[in-house]
Amino acid sequence: MDKIMMKTPLVEMDGDEMTRILWQMIKEELILPYVELKTEYYDLGLPYRDATDDQVTVDAAMAIKKYGVGVKCATITPNAQRVEEYHLKKMWKSPNGTLRALLDGTVLRTPIIARNIKPLVPAWTKPITIARHAYGDIYKNTELKAPAGSRAYLVVEDAQGRETAREMIHDFQGEGIVQGVHNTAASIASFARSCFTFALDAKQDLWFSTKDTISKTYDHTFKDIFQEIYDAEYREAFEKAGISYFYTLIDDAVARVMRSEGGFVWACKNYDGDVMSDMVATAFGSLSMMSSVLISPDGCYEYEAAHGTVTRHYYKHLKGEETSTNAIATIFAWTGALAKRGELDGIPELTAFAKRLEKATLDTVESGTMTGDLVGQSQGVPVHRVNTQDFIRAIASRL
Repeated sequence: MDKIMMKTPLVEMDGDEMTRILWQMIKEELILPYVELKTEYYDLGLPYRDATDDQVTVDAAMAIKKYGVGVKCATITPNAQRVEEYHLKKMWKSPNGTLRALLDGTVLRTPIIARNIKPLVPAWTKPITIARHAYGDIYKNTELKAPAGSRAYLVVEDAQGRETAREMIHDFQGEGIVQGVHNTAASIASFARSCFTFALDAKQDLWFSTKDTISKTYDHTFKDIFQEIYDAEYREAFEKAGISYFYTLIDDAVARVMRSEGGFVWACKNYDGDVMSDMVATAFGSLSMMSSVLISPDGCYEYEAAHGTVTRHYYKHLKGEETSTNAIATIFAWTGALAKRGELDGIPELTAFAKRLEKATLDTVESGTMTGDLVGQSQGVPVHRVNTQDFIRAIASRL
């Protein structure tokens, strides 16, 4: 058969550990036999990020701005142990945090539903999409250690360098730590509009939650901006579509979510969205059963798996031991990017191929062939547990 031709490259961002292994297998078994794949490649593996002083991550973000669509493999965010293990120059920041800051987008994560994988929360009969603000907070923080006897202040200066506000954070009698985070009104507004637009397109209710009773300036600003934009720009459209928007405290939202049937969009600040998306993904089946896309205000898209690099399986792989790693979220990162590239470039064959690959993947699971993480939650069909390679080959045979 003739391969499907592409016009514009995808920005391809390779990653680390077991997901780097999956990345190559997915390309070779599921994509390259059918698509004349055109990508601009960036190696975001930790050794190359260290070699380039993380400039490769910045370059990848600029390429996404240029081409409009990127697909990213999971990457390591190094801690002290990783600095020693990889002999790094420094403890580099999260590449996801860097990409999100430069693209200033909203991360939307939706469970990938297979009919035979039953949620751990019995009430959840419909998917819950987590809309995560992808700028600021602790992902772009400034933090310091504070010696005993020191004082930490929060200071704001105007454009001319004049001090306009000063508040003591803490007077340290003993040793301590201090952290500063920030956000911008423009980024919060972009986040709000992305959430409202996505909910309207999906015809689903939108929830938004922060902790404004405690954070009376920072979190309350999020709440105010969301409400102002909803009242001015979206209320009429929401009412016409028969959907609703409401705000509640993050702890109340968690209680409501556990009692709900799902079928809504839950907007969260950056850190809240990071945590809650993992909870939702696990409850629906596995961290490897959740799609993730970053959408920027200027219409750029970056698709990735919502999970990490599967370190434990990678160490087993290095020892020559068999692994049963779920590749579904990484496959759906590729299909999301290919479908969007086909949509933007007017190549319906490419978009159709992406949808067929998604169907082949889900059909494989629903037939009972699956990796070890899903075995305990499968119902209604005989289960055949397979290793990493055989799972991808089973999808390839259906494709």
